[in-house]
Parts: sequence; C-alpha cells; structure tokens
Amino acid sequence: MNLATEILLSALVLIGAVFTLIGSLSLVRFKDFYTRLHGPTKATTLGVGCLLIASSIFFSVTGDGLSLHEILVTFFLFITAPISAHLLAKAALHLGLR
Repeated sequence: MNLATEILLSALVLIGAVFTLIGSLSLVRFKDFYTRLHGPTKATTLGVGCLLIASSIFFSVTGDGLSLHEILVTFFLFITAPISAHLLAKAALHLGLR
C-alpha cells in the first residue's frame, strides 16, 4: 500500500469518525424529536458511509479483488436512512407530537 492510499484511508476514517460523533452528540443535545431526527439521518449516515468506503478501499487494495460488500451496505444505508427518517417524522406528525 502506498502513501497516497494510506493518507486517503486516514482522511476517510477521521472524517467518518467526526461525523459519526457529531451525529451521536446531536441525539443528546437537541431538545425535541424533530431536531433529534436530523443527527442520525444526516451526520451519522455520512460518517458511517465514509467509514464503509474506507473499508472497501482498504480491502480492495490489500485483498485479491474489488470489495463490493461495503459499497452495497453504503448504498442501502444511503437509501434507507432518509426513508426511515421520513416515516418517523410522518408518524410523529400523525400522532400530533410537538
């Protein structure tokens, strides 16, 4: 593995860790349900996506071939997180949650 790949992987892991931390802290810091919904669906999704892409690059470089498992998990994460957040917000509106 060359230096450029290691720098890229390090940057992706650090960015992913920072975004995941920010998304997790938003669950504690924000006051109501609707603002708490933004933390996991925005920042944490981006953070976990960066970590999964870094994992895919690492195992593709060090392994035998292209690692698609992490890319598929990232794809499904980016699809399902906004849909689940929308359904949670819609249910909260339906129940009259303030």
